[in-house]
Amino acid sequence: METAPAATLPSPKERRRLREAKSLTQEQVAATLGITRETLRAWESGRVNPKRRKRAAYAKLLASFRDDTTEVLAGRTAAEEAPRLGTDADTEAEAEAAAGSDTDTDADADTARPVPEAEPEPTGPRTSTSTSTSTSTEPPPAKLTPAQAFDALYGHCATALLSQTFLLTGNRKLARESVEYAFRLAWERWPAVATDRDPAGWVRAAAYEYALSPWHRLRRVRRRQERPPADRDRRVLLQALLALPPAHRRTLLLYDGLGLGLPDTAAETEASTPATANRLLRARAAIAHRLPEFADAGTPAEQSALLRDRLGHLAEMVTAPPVKLPPARAVRAGSERRNRFWTRAALFFTAMIVSATGFTLVTAPTRYEPPQAPGEPVRGVPMRAGPQPLTPQDEELRGLLHEAPVTGPPRLVPEAR
Repeated sequence: METAPAATLPSPKERRRLREAKSLTQEQVAATLGITRETLRAWESGRVNPKRRKRAAYAKLLASFRDDTTEVLAGRTAAEEAPRLGTDADTEAEAEAAAGSDTDTDADADTARPVPEAEPEPTGPRTSTSTSTSTSTEPPPAKLTPAQAFDALYGHCATALLSQTFLLTGNRKLARESVEYAFRLAWERWPAVATDRDPAGWVRAAAYEYALSPWHRLRRVRRRQERPPADRDRRVLLQALLALPPAHRRTLLLYDGLGLGLPDTAAETEASTPATANRLLRARAAIAHRLPEFADAGTPAEQSALLRDRLGHLAEMVTAPPVKLPPARAVRAGSERRNRFWTRAALFFTAMIVSATGFTLVTAPTRYEPPQAPGEPVRGVPMRAGPQPLTPQDEELRGLLHEAPVTGPPRLVPEAR
């Protein structure tokens, strides 16, 4: 009985390239083959090769990826020869699927998003479709400068981020300071922020970290109490939020306030998914203890919708009266001024250290000088000769001689010379 030859697989690098050309994640391919993501990662890295039926199924799937890529390349050549107007049905369906995946908040949709470890190469079908739909008469889009891109991000996210940080802190001035700090830090590290997959999320994480810093408890701006809302529901909700631990408050705002999925919330809060779910349940229980209407909501989806609506009404306190944010140009100027200050301070202290080191090198001795030995008593030396101390009788006689008048001959009187 002859054994069927094993299916031929491409190289590990080619396997990964074919999957990325189809804009598929490792989870999607693993679910199609009925394996885990770790197994597929081992196949693509070359550490392990599939066997038997899994090998045949994997080879067939990669072959279909390769055939689709070949058809796309052929379609690109035909499109270059005869450009056509409009968009393909596949492209529209792909765009709708991409839009739907961005707005989906379920855990399954979050796990189906592309992982950040590998970015799709520009040889996929999306690139070829966009090339075929573009016309030669349309000018290419103008490339934004770093300052223009930063200003666009600031105008898009600053106001919403101000409301979110107010819900975290309950302090309008601290919320404004947190937003300014986050955008100043973003401008300092703009090359990394501009190439990040989610620049708005990067700025949001920086603002949240600054707003929830425990060092603000020692500041006067933190100890100063804000005027409570006049509306009872808003006042109770704000008090309930501020009574939560900072980690639970942030988790509740990200999941119920912003509508992020549980894996994304766990990633931004740097916690595991079970820990994030536990924090969310505890935060909802604390809110329901103070708000009876929140406890009356039936399903978790209804609770999340009700809480999102209440948080939106509470965030309106920032706009009445409005908190004025500085313009983007002022934020960039402040960031650059701060960089110059710290750079000059670093140069000054470096110069001081170099000067002190040079002075030490100049004044330090160039040879070894042994220390002087401690003194020792010398024995066998005779005592120093000289007049002995006077006795009391001698002192009395000397006093009498000094007091007695001079009655002798002149030659015995001493002369002062």
